[in-house]
Amino acid sequence: MGEGGEVEMFKDYEREPVPMELRKNWLEMGLVWIGIGMCLAALMLGGVVGFGLDLKSAAAAIVLGSLVLTIVNSLCSIVGADTGLSTAMIGRFAFGDIGVYVTAAVLAMGCYGWFAVQLGLFGETAAKGIDLIAGVPVSTQLLIVIGGILMLATAIYGYRGIATLSKVAVPLMVIILFASLIQILNQHPWGQLIVEPPPGDPLPFGVAASIIAGSFMVGAVIGPDITRYAKDRKHAVGAAILGFLIGFSLMVYLGSILAHAVGEWDAVKIMIGLGWGLIAIVVLILAQWTTNDNNLYSAALNLSVIFRTWPKWKLTLVAGVLGIIIALSGIYGRFIQWLMVLSATIPPIGGVYVTDYFLFHRDMYKYENLDRIPKWRPLMFVAWAAGSIVAFCTTPPPNGFGLFTLTTVPAVDAFIVAVVVQAVLTAIYRNIRGKWPEVMPM
Repeated sequence: MGEGGEVEMFKDYEREPVPMELRKNWLEMGLVWIGIGMCLAALMLGGVVGFGLDLKSAAAAIVLGSLVLTIVNSLCSIVGADTGLSTAMIGRFAFGDIGVYVTAAVLAMGCYGWFAVQLGLFGETAAKGIDLIAGVPVSTQLLIVIGGILMLATAIYGYRGIATLSKVAVPLMVIILFASLIQILNQHPWGQLIVEPPPGDPLPFGVAASIIAGSFMVGAVIGPDITRYAKDRKHAVGAAILGFLIGFSLMVYLGSILAHAVGEWDAVKIMIGLGWGLIAIVVLILAQWTTNDNNLYSAALNLSVIFRTWPKWKLTLVAGVLGIIIALSGIYGRFIQWLMVLSATIPPIGGVYVTDYFLFHRDMYKYENLDRIPKWRPLMFVAWAAGSIVAFCTTPPPNGFGLFTLTTVPAVDAFIVAVVVQAVLTAIYRNIRGKWPEVMPM
């Protein structure tokens, strides 16, 4: 295949709008979101909630947390659908042509870190599962490398590779996971489970809802990376509802039910205990694969606005290799700390561009205006910093300062504070100067 064919094969419109003839419907993108949310971490997250709450309270907490995610993702995804641009490209309008280097680097590092954490978790649990099933010890590092290569294989093709994998893997995972649920309910009748107290130490309802909302907030904010392929706003919102409010909620609640019935929050141990054996390992591989290839994909999209002459497939390859190296370093052992940093620094980026787009400068967010945007937009950085600082202040020790509480979800605090600070500062600027700040020269 010649150079031209190779470029076309990997073409993913990383620095330009996705053409309308290539736009997708809500169902396809919803399956992508479900594939991203259907990961080992989601099952274990549900296990933690189900271990500390009765199943009625767990359901309410999961729906509340998922509703927050759906609303945030819908707002961010509409910007992606309207413009056809990735989160990083939208950031060029929001933060400036040079300012975007800062936010794109933060987003890329967030995706890198999340990829490494998920990949490390994959290697560790796969090694444990193989040992439990076959009694054969396998190197965690070897499985990390193998898993990383699999995830890189689809991410390098961009949205098309991710969507194709999700179409195959998501239905298969749903069948296997719900077969596990049926098997559990045959042993533990639903009428009995629903009235039983939680098997573990009590978990406050607000904390449970906060964990759910905070866990996927980064994915919600970088929604345009997926919905730039949406046919229109309705399809972007429909995908958010299917992926977050329905798919993610059900996945997490399934983890809660399994944990409640078995008294064990580790989903891999539960499935192996049910006798699934090799199938449990297949589910683990597919679950992490459909989630983690998107982390590489988003990392490369963000790097593409920094390294503007590199094709995205090369940036994806570099991202994959670096991500594997980071995973091998053992970052997954610091999973909670990493999640707290992401929850404080990335959501306010979404708050900034959503506010600017919907309230002030929607007409500016057009591809043909790229050569006319300011180099820096200082007010945006002030709003971003304010959101991040408040999130660290509302995050309990030892990962934050725990100085006060707003919504009980630091990631949501960060998003809302960025929205409010930017709206207020922009209004004050206009009142003093008589014009909107940082509008493009005409």
